[in-house]
Amino acid sequence: MTFGDIYWAVGRLRVGGKQRRETRLTLPQEVGDALLEYIDRARPSVPEPRIFLRSPAPHRPFANANAVSSIVRSALKRAGITDAPSQEARLLRHSAATAMLQAGATPDQIGVVLRHASPDTTAHYAKVDIASLRLIAQP
Repeated sequence: MTFGDIYWAVGRLRVGGKQRRETRLTLPQEVGDALLEYIDRARPSVPEPRIFLRSPAPHRPFANANAVSSIVRSALKRAGITDAPSQEARLLRHSAATAMLQAGATPDQIGVVLRHASPDTTAHYAKVDIASLRLIAQP
């Protein structure tokens, strides 16, 4: 993601994905605030258009998509978590889908955010919380 992908004035951001598909998503206030805080306080001050950079010097973009999976594996290992449903970047997608579902998002909304072409794919990521369903199920 580059600085040119964020449209601050209209609260939108452009996200690229698989098969070079591009999507424009709403930029919620709290996400915008978190991005600004990262840019102001944590992002190294280097002339690089990409927003997220490696923290150790030299500060540059991640070499490839596998870098995020390596970070996830390392964090799980440090935390002593051995039973995660995935040991890769995919875990972040599972976590986001589950959190959105628990917050009341519909599967269609989750599919838009995760840029899924099929509702079946969204169902795979957004595991249903049976305990929550019991609270709202009809007798």
